[in-house]
Amino acid sequence: MLPARITILSSDPHLASHVQLRLYNKGCQTSTMGCIDTALGVFYADPPDLLIVDLSADTDSGLDIVSTLRSDSFFSAIPIIGLFNMAKSHTFDWERCPLDDFIGLPLDFNELFSRISLALSRIKRIFDNNPMTRLPGNTSIQKAIEAAIGTSTAVCYIDISHFKPYNDAFGFAHGDEVIRMTARIIFNAVRDSGGGFCGHIGGDDFVCIVPLDRAESVCRTIINHFDIIVLDLFDDETKQRGYYCGTNRKGENENIPLLSVAIGVVPMNMSKLQHTAKVSEVASELKKLAKYSSVSRYVVDNRSS
Repeated sequence: MLPARITILSSDPHLASHVQLRLYNKGCQTSTMGCIDTALGVFYADPPDLLIVDLSADTDSGLDIVSTLRSDSFFSAIPIIGLFNMAKSHTFDWERCPLDDFIGLPLDFNELFSRISLALSRIKRIFDNNPMTRLPGNTSIQKAIEAAIGTSTAVCYIDISHFKPYNDAFGFAHGDEVIRMTARIIFNAVRDSGGGFCGHIGGDDFVCIVPLDRAESVCRTIINHFDIIVLDLFDDETKQRGYYCGTNRKGENENIPLLSVAIGVVPMNMSKLQHTAKVSEVASELKKLAKYSSVSRYVVDNRSS
């Protein structure tokens, strides 16, 4: 089970203490509350990672606190698992009580532990994943890179060259579509190559991790597909010119090249890579080299150490 801070809300002290003890033995920090009237004040002072609400006794009060928490933007994401008498499930007002999960009494603790782990894992994925692309975010990316250090894999850092002036010139809606398009291209390239990890750092920056012997092939696929699809974003005249009139980072008018991708490929079996920060540093250097080109390009660190 994932270590977590769990609050048990029940008017049955025997049930609450029994659940608390079993969760404590699983490594969770647990607290119990028997007085529903004071629960909200405690939550505001010290919100838990997950709430277990006993709806088998004081059902109305339990429903009220669940509804109140769900209506508060700060607490709305806290997973809530309800405990209640299964014999009453067919008459239960699910609309009034927006639980994340439920389990019947008497408790099967193995089932309860599984449901808690699933609820915590689900909320972790939701918060880490980028809302625009649905790809894993920075926490997952860091863990994936840490796991890749010393292995025969490559971390590919990808960003879109000339994205900011495109965003400024054509609008955020078009810019967002470019981000989503790029995410799909990267994900499909990695999947079609045999699988790996894809993540969205934020903005126009992405990461993928694939076996080292497939890294260059994946990069070529990303570049080929991006360069084909990106042409649909511009009219024929702009495509023929190869640039459009825009504003650079200094606020000056400039002929802006069409969008391209720059990829820095970092083999993870190099001895100098002992920390994720070093991986990012090397990747940044490689991406800068790739960006010197006016077209999509990838650069691999072929240094042996």
